Amino acid sequence: MTRIAVLVALSLWLIACGGGAVQVTGATHSGAPTSVTAPSPPAPAPPSPAAQPTSRTDVTTYKNDLSRSGQNLSESVLTPANVGSSSFGLLRTLPVDGRVDAQPLYLSQLTIGGGRSNVVFVATEHDSVYAFDSDSGKVLWHVSLLPTGETPSDNRGCTQVTPEIGVTATPVIDRSAGAHGTLYVVAMSVDAQSNYHQRLHALDVTTGAELLNGPTEVAASYPSTGNATSAFDAKSYEERAALLLLNGTIYTSWASHCDITPYGGWIISFSQTTLARNGALNLGPSGSSGPALWMSGGGPAADSSGNIYLLSANGPFETTLDANGFPSNRDFGNSFLKISNASAGVTVLDYFTMSNEVAESNADLDLGSGGEMLLPDVKDSSGTVRHLMVGAGKDGNIYLVDRDSMGKFSATANDNYQTLNGALPGGIWSTPAYFNSTLYYGEVSGSLKAFTLANAKLTGVQSQSATQFNYPGTAPSVSANGTLNGIIWAHENTSPAVLHAYDAANLAHELYNSNQASGGRDQFGAGNKFITPMVADGKVFVGTTNAVAVFGLR
Repeated sequence: MTRIAVLVALSLWLIACGGGAVQVTGATHSGAPTSVTAPSPPAPAPPSPAAQPTSRTDVTTYKNDLSRSGQNLSESVLTPANVGSSSFGLLRTLPVDGRVDAQPLYLSQLTIGGGRSNVVFVATEHDSVYAFDSDSGKVLWHVSLLPTGETPSDNRGCTQVTPEIGVTATPVIDRSAGAHGTLYVVAMSVDAQSNYHQRLHALDVTTGAELLNGPTEVAASYPSTGNATSAFDAKSYEERAALLLLNGTIYTSWASHCDITPYGGWIISFSQTTLARNGALNLGPSGSSGPALWMSGGGPAADSSGNIYLLSANGPFETTLDANGFPSNRDFGNSFLKISNASAGVTVLDYFTMSNEVAESNADLDLGSGGEMLLPDVKDSSGTVRHLMVGAGKDGNIYLVDRDSMGKFSATANDNYQTLNGALPGGIWSTPAYFNSTLYYGEVSGSLKAFTLANAKLTGVQSQSATQFNYPGTAPSVSANGTLNGIIWAHENTSPAVLHAYDAANLAHELYNSNQASGGRDQFGAGNKFITPMVADGKVFVGTTNAVAVFGLR
């Protein structure tokens, strides 16, 4: 009897025995599949299994990479075709013990307790770190970063982070560090004697256990004007900007509480393997009024040569320059900065400061209210490869800077690569994103806007959202599968908060927002400042004032 005949006979025998409709699949001698179906009414189809990613994604740092592009280009589940209120929405919320101001991070297929989980890591202003199974919502571990007798800091008389300050900056993860992987995080606290502490912790990603004999206290000193020395005072600072991990060094950068003096512009670095301090730089060494390093939660960026880039906020700047074109006292208010790494000694290599810096600083028009981003290498109209950095702040201009020659300072005219004057009239308190030769910015009291990058120059607005985003605007992120299926995700700081999804090719085409479903099905709590949606393996994670909301295909 042939194989096909055997299969048919088996099918008929199963029907006779009460097995109902049976489909038997075999193969012909040529290898092509063949099916033989018994003649009975079809059974109801089982539910379709949830879509699974074709490759797994880790999100280990703020906005996905060292350029701070906001891109996840390995998203194979979510597409413009399936992100809509009929098929996409709120799956669950992950409750925590404080505000979630840091962007969640994510590791796929992490072995914990003998099983594999897709894990989302959440840090809170109550000085806690959680690891959740992102698929079930189960708490895998939770640790407090508070020593016995300590509490999170009060708000230090400033309502920018309130009512308590614990973990504000986005941590960073190295999956290859230690036995299982290590999460690095900075926490602020106060002890019973009213002494304030800033500590760098290294946590095992599978248990939350402290590693490297940590934590270590953040402390530093730096030469100031007149052969004096300035010291980092923990109570005067919060770490708003995300951590940077680069070539074995953790970089922390510090903001003030509002503009309450005294404060400087500190960057303090630590060895990844020992937590020992290995570098310090104060960008405002001659005074006590900045500049702070805010960047609305955006982290310092880094290029392939190990140079570090960031934006400073309003503060002192000497318009009298030294022989190398640097401000005479090395105060760098309202500046684009290129900084060497710890192995070369943390110092300023190059900079750009706008010609009206003094007036803008006096008017509290911070450049560093927004975060920087490094654009991919592009060729200009002559075929020259350009290495560009983009930034914008309160003055509403978009500045493009050539990282190979940034422009320094001139009192008569700006010498940066390109300026789009007034492109963002509401001002920027957020960070941009980039995808397919397009730059995305979300200004305050304005729309989310897309600007085209062509021949290494930005052109005008290509498209914009219908939604107008109130303070602090929005910090978009991108999901795509390579260059296809691009979606721009944006958070609206309202009550209730709103998650928006837009077609990356046309922001006027909104695919989804969390207010669309009837009955408030997808609403997820009050809004929160400086939130960037994080996308990984078919899910979108959004921080709130007391939880992380998880969205995905329903």
